Amino acid sequence: MLNIIKRLKRIYNKFVQMKYSVATIISPILNTKMRYKSIFKKKIDLKNPKTFNEKLLWLKLNDYIQNPLVIQCADKYRVREYIEKCGYSHLLNELLGVYEHAKDIDWNSLPEKFVLKWNFGAGMNILCENKENLNITQTVKQLNKWEKLKYWLPYSEMQYKNTPKRIICEKYLDNTDELGVIPDYKVYCFHGEPLAILVMHDRGHEMKTEFFDINWNSLENTNKYKEVKEPTKEPSCLKEMLEASRSFSTPFPFVRCDFYIISGKLYFGELTFTPAGGLYVSQTKINGKGMEEYLHIPSE
Repeated sequence: MLNIIKRLKRIYNKFVQMKYSVATIISPILNTKMRYKSIFKKKIDLKNPKTFNEKLLWLKLNDYIQNPLVIQCADKYRVREYIEKCGYSHLLNELLGVYEHAKDIDWNSLPEKFVLKWNFGAGMNILCENKENLNITQTVKQLNKWEKLKYWLPYSEMQYKNTPKRIICEKYLDNTDELGVIPDYKVYCFHGEPLAILVMHDRGHEMKTEFFDINWNSLENTNKYKEVKEPTKEPSCLKEMLEASRSFSTPFPFVRCDFYIISGKLYFGELTFTPAGGLYVSQTKINGKGMEEYLHIPSE
């Protein structure tokens, strides 16, 4: 019975994704209106956006959809060129290879540990801790399956539409200082200024989060996830993280700069322009103000 229920849920979810994908093909605006109404139970105001979600979705449809720098920086491979141009090549993880297709990967040349990921979206990652235990046939099958995805369709994230698809192979970052999943440090930047930092723990398991301001004072946590028992200590590389975020975010009204910290060293993760499709965004108040008060768009 449980298997039948799970199967029915999968069929239903596929139907829902197909419905929204068709809406995107008709019009990204239609998709956005449908998504917003389904989640917030009201119509989105794109003519006079007021909430953080509305403003972010306005940017998605009116700026990020055609901004060549956004399109470049949403690409997990081509963003490396931008980071280098900003003068922060030392924050990039070591690149071991770039491939157009899974069949192009020379498995014999790869080290024991490595990470594979597609560059045109999120969640398409292979973490290999021991190559001897890796099922290469299954890995190629999974990579091929992801390659067929049109990641931009379900949430009309058009910045991914024309990304030349590439598989990136990077060095596996060992978390030697602590057990568990490496925390994510996500810096919310508004018009070139970092204002808040979301720290995410145990991704892929029981997610826990916490928000800080740029002075590492705790902020109200998002209600999406559980809180941590003890606040994370201020990282020694906080100043460098903020300086890098300021440099990366200067051209954009809003972008989230994502980092990792391994043994005290800062690593660049990615630039995210529409977190959670611009709909399920983790938010907090900064100096008593909602994030929408810090994001200004041309329609205002």
